[in-house]
Amino acid sequence: MKGRIFRIQRFSIHDGPGIRTTVFLKGCPLSCLWCHNPESQRFEVELAYRSERCMSCHRCVAACPVGALRPISSGVEVDRNTCNGCGECVKVCRSGALFLYGQEAEPSEVLEEVRKDAVFYRNSGGGVTFSGGEPYSQPDFLLEMLRLCREEGIDTAVDTSGHAPWKSIEATLDLVNLFLYDLKDYNSERHKQLTGVGNELILDNLRKILDTSDVVVRIPFIPSCNFQSPDDFDGFLNLLLRLDVGRVDVLPYHSLSRDKYRWLGREFFEVGDGPDYREFVEMLREAGIDVSVGGYF
Repeated sequence: MKGRIFRIQRFSIHDGPGIRTTVFLKGCPLSCLWCHNPESQRFEVELAYRSERCMSCHRCVAACPVGALRPISSGVEVDRNTCNGCGECVKVCRSGALFLYGQEAEPSEVLEEVRKDAVFYRNSGGGVTFSGGEPYSQPDFLLEMLRLCREEGIDTAVDTSGHAPWKSIEATLDLVNLFLYDLKDYNSERHKQLTGVGNELILDNLRKILDTSDVVVRIPFIPSCNFQSPDDFDGFLNLLLRLDVGRVDVLPYHSLSRDKYRWLGREFFEVGDGPDYREFVEMLREAGIDVSVGGYF
């Protein structure tokens, strides 16, 4: 059994308590307009091109077996519809201008990487977090990774959008120490406009997980999208109170992913103006909800 991952990030401090290793699985059923990991959205291996590193040697053009690269004066042009992610161009790129997002790995290979920082997990109360993309889009691989980590005594967290069949989530409940549950919007119609799917399945799964597991609800604060006015503070708060959510992590928007979109040949979504996330945080705290900001635990 192999899974498709796009990054293993050691010494992570934003994805759960303590020092952690975050394993990012590739592929997601959502398509959030503001996604800060655009390389995570598609399931297939993708070619990235950093034009600022290109030496215009055009070795990659000759190496490409499908003719997806065309030489131009400033480097190369990638035909995204033709490229199959084979990586032959990457092998001959000496400057690192071309690289791949996505690689297949056995659970044992990932575990070997995770094990390297076991001493830091023990001393900090950390562990491993499975993120994405959507980890439950690769349910068998995720289940096996969680089982292996449990055998090793490694604390586990899963960062999920919740848009997955309940049976996939249910199978992992006894193996997950903490769920980081992303809640993009309280309004289903707007949720669909912003992410491509409604929130009914997400909320239904959240209700079930809250009954059995330790959960931190993560709310991305995206001005002009899910937070257009202070009225949205009330919308989120009312939902959180109805669900009896005790812990929330507010994630303020940032535009650090801009270059990733360019490397992948995609358009970056420009976020507009909106209310101040600090006012929302204060409102949640006044309502008795335990709040962290920016993934800091």
